Amino acid sequence: MPLKKRYRAPVVPFARKYTPGDIKLLVEMDKANEDVCGPAIAHLLQRAYLDYGDERYERLATLSVSHLYNLRKSAGYQAQRVTFTKTRAVCNAIGVRKAPQPNGRAGFVRIDTVHQGDLDGVKGVYHITCVDATCQWQVEACVQGISKAFLLPVLELVIAQFPFVIEGFHSDNGTEYVNAPVAEVLEKLRIEQSKSRSRQSNDNALAESKNASVVRKHMGYAHIPRQYAKPINTFYQEIFNPWLNLHRPCLFATEIINAKGKIIKRYKHEDVKTPLESLAQLCEKGLATLKPGITLEALQALAKSQADLAAAQAMQRAKSELFAQFVKPTLRASP
Repeated sequence: MPLKKRYRAPVVPFARKYTPGDIKLLVEMDKANEDVCGPAIAHLLQRAYLDYGDERYERLATLSVSHLYNLRKSAGYQAQRVTFTKTRAVCNAIGVRKAPQPNGRAGFVRIDTVHQGDLDGVKGVYHITCVDATCQWQVEACVQGISKAFLLPVLELVIAQFPFVIEGFHSDNGTEYVNAPVAEVLEKLRIEQSKSRSRQSNDNALAESKNASVVRKHMGYAHIPRQYAKPINTFYQEIFNPWLNLHRPCLFATEIINAKGKIIKRYKHEDVKTPLESLAQLCEKGLATLKPGITLEALQALAKSQADLAAAQAMQRAKSELFAQFVKPTLRASP
């Protein structure tokens, strides 16, 4: 007679030793003792029955440490024990955790990074948004990746494109900016580095809002391969950034204190102005320091050399030519 494998359920199923009541007692013991290690809980269960005579712990008194961990993983236990762990703060000595306080002065910039999507697990380009907190002078840049090999040269280029002296550099807690090489560059330029505080979503809100209103509006959400970072960066530096700062109006808020003492922001028509117009007002008040070799008159002459509509149309033509270079990815045929 040939040998054959025969699989079947046991005639007498394995008996369940520990009941839901035992699970409840284990949950109660773990909760009271802040989930100490298994051997300590097993010892407490033995003491509850042997030393204190609690008959409810008769079965749990013989519970092994290994099976104790099995019971902790069971559905009955997990249904009764749901624990939440608060986010742990990261201890990083680089940068000061605070909100920038420009006090109406230009030179305190906010910076953030926008990723241009993935395609089949391949990363796209990264856009860098850097904007002044007071006059909203904005500089865009593009890199292939956020490693220091790509980021550091472009970061120095971004800072160089601001016409005024940078005093403060604020970012979120991402490691692309909170790291030793970036801190070394900022220290060399004597720029104070700060980073966002925990549970304070408005600390870097200006840069994040520019990501939506500028970067996503003009560059979209579709994947752009990394090899196009250089032509995008050239487009930003030569065409896009001058249009942003010389011809594109921004809204500036007027703070009003209501009857309840609450500060309310109002956006009035007379407060709409370009970043250059805002910078000119700050220079008149002595709240902005231009870099050597840069004059306000030269910037204003550059802005008047081209009308706002003509500058916007030239930007759109350059953007269309840039997007025409992108090779559209081919869709994989379904099997």
